[in-house]
Amino acid sequence: MSTLIDDAVTTHVEELARCAREASRALALLSRADKDAALLAMADAVEAGAQRVVEANERDLARVRERGLPAGLIDRLRLDEARLAGIADALRQVATLPDPVGEVVRGSTLPNGLQIRQVGVPLGVVGIIYEARPNVTVDAAGLALKSGNAVILRGGSAAEHGNEALVELLRECLEARGLPADAVCLLTGDRDAARALMRAHGLVDVIIPRGGADLIATVVRESIVPVIETGSGNVHVYVHSAADLDKARAIVMNSKTQRPSVCNAAETLLVDAAVADLFLPGMLADLAGAGVVLHGDAATRAAAPEGVAVDEATEEHFDTEFHALEMSVAVVGDIDAALAHVRRYSTGHTEAIVTESRGAARRWTAEIDAAAVMVNASTRFTDGGEFGFGAEIGISTQKLHARGPMALPELTTTKWIVEGDGQTR
Repeated sequence: MSTLIDDAVTTHVEELARCAREASRALALLSRADKDAALLAMADAVEAGAQRVVEANERDLARVRERGLPAGLIDRLRLDEARLAGIADALRQVATLPDPVGEVVRGSTLPNGLQIRQVGVPLGVVGIIYEARPNVTVDAAGLALKSGNAVILRGGSAAEHGNEALVELLRECLEARGLPADAVCLLTGDRDAARALMRAHGLVDVIIPRGGADLIATVVRESIVPVIETGSGNVHVYVHSAADLDKARAIVMNSKTQRPSVCNAAETLLVDAAVADLFLPGMLADLAGAGVVLHGDAATRAAAPEGVAVDEATEEHFDTEFHALEMSVAVVGDIDAALAHVRRYSTGHTEAIVTESRGAARRWTAEIDAAAVMVNASTRFTDGGEFGFGAEIGISTQKLHARGPMALPELTTTKWIVEGDGQTR
């Protein structure tokens, strides 16, 4: 790939970033009441403009259907009045959350009388690069506003028309309330525009990629703006030898089939050899009955009941985030083997164990290196809304600043305020 970016594209992105920077200065000074009122107005605007957005989204859907894109991507892209109502409700939920800006993280009075305190402040200008999930457009705008940040949104081309309609609604709403429309900017254009955003160091404070592994890797590799890495989800559920098997069947089904296109859906099922013969026949039948394509190791294939197709699982299968009704299955000798498998293939997103053994649960939570670790619960709970954070900006799998579902606190940094009475050093 050429490293050259057209000068006109660079100039456009830099101007967009300067406008966002100016808007961010105004947002940083808003009271919580002002921000919450704007969020509620934005929610109303999304619902009032639902028909306009749905019509734009239909244009996107028609285009991706013509291209024959996978059903999982089409599901992520689709907007209807019910989903838009959910998006609006997420904005209203954000309005109820505490404002992290100005929150005192810690403070003290030194022996010399200086009063010091560390307080939350906005990051400034946040760039979001994401794929075909138009809900992210509104979630990101709402979280950025509440945390006092301006946001530059770079959505995938598959959601182009829906994103444009949503951003137009949000900007119109902000202007009507006397707030800077450039608090929410949409970056369009080809890949050079995204690359120029990644190189707008000094104008953009941080970039958050949200999407598949290839997108995230590209942003991490090419950006000279600091990146908060949100990770892909090669998610596992391990059914331990001491599992309640009825509970395990419900958790596996929910983790895989409730919404298979999202990053917290399970992609691999690990079953302890001690319960494999008892558990797998019914579990595989349930999954196949729900339309799940199954890839299994030799022990799994041997346990499959008549009429349930399980093809041979390869290294690639175990290393794949399917984003679809597709799952890898393996029988492991014990918890040590399960831990070793997860360490080898996990992307550090969410890992679940089903067990009635407190000792096994403690080992799992202590030894698994992931942003979220589940015990006897569906992997689908790794979500900002489910955690009570309101809408999320993404799920971070890195270890600096933010990890797990990223909401308002993760969109702030801190500064130190020192107050004295003439002290000198």
